[in-house]
Amino acid sequence: MSTAASRPSENRRNMMSTAIIGFGRIGQALARAFARKNIDVTVASRRPPEALATQAQAIGPTVTARSLQEALAADTILLAVPFGEHREVAKALSNWNGKTIIDAMNAQVAPEELDGLPSSAFVAKSFTGARLVKGFNHLIAATLATDPTVEGGHRVVFLSSDDEDAIAPVAALARQLGFAPVNLGKLDEGGRLVHARGRVWGPLIFQDVFKKDQ
Repeated sequence: MSTAASRPSENRRNMMSTAIIGFGRIGQALARAFARKNIDVTVASRRPPEALATQAQAIGPTVTARSLQEALAADTILLAVPFGEHREVAKALSNWNGKTIIDAMNAQVAPEELDGLPSSAFVAKSFTGARLVKGFNHLIAATLATDPTVEGGHRVVFLSSDDEDAIAPVAALARQLGFAPVNLGKLDEGGRLVHARGRVWGPLIFQDVFKKDQ
């Protein structure tokens, strides 16, 4: 029989592995969310892991700096690099089958550079075979880094994807981190509410919304 003391470790082993690619303000804010809930996460960037290790350790013992190639072994990848760098990340693996990409980026490029697509649909073209979910992008880093359990409820994160089956595990991860996930549907429909392209910002960008506990 499992004891209460053993359950956190068992839960971490049974969860799908997650990595954060990009360790700027958004990447560090996401790492804090994992550390707050004592959930293991790997972090990586263009810099060697030694350059990230001190900051990763300061965030929490469950945050581990690895090389990009090591981090990409994870089942779920939180993409928090500057938008223009996503293609370089995509080149790091020849096969993205079985991976889930959570696009936490906002595109600071002109809409015509995206072939008329929502930014995440454009990103998905580089990660052939992966399931892509838009999420965790609408909050500024300072807000994303704070405890999402506030005001008698949980801070909302909006999710959207063209792959309906991809939403559920990402929503489960969001709940584990203390957020309240809200499914906006497909990228070209509800997902446009949280997409930023050039100077065109969706109406839900920067909206700090809470879902009250029932």
